[in-house]
Amino acid sequence: ERWIRSVREECLDKVLIINQAHLRRVMREYIAFFNTARPHQGIDQQIPVPPASQATSGPLRCRNVLGGILHDYYRDAA
Repeated sequence: ERWIRSVREECLDKVLIINQAHLRRVMREYIAFFNTARPHQGIDQQIPVPPASQATSGPLRCRNVLGGILHDYYRDAA
């Protein structure tokens, strides 16, 4: 139930879905963001699938997800 609420509030309530193929593409991108970039309260603000290497210093960058509806912040290696 929690995942369904998250996907509705963060994604589906903000996107006009055109057809089934569009829904699949939006869901693929949201699921990738959900598992690799979005912090989760239940696991102490960590992400379920951590990156292989994560820079701790360097410039902070922003990547738009779903056309700018969501944002993913990361650091480039220095």
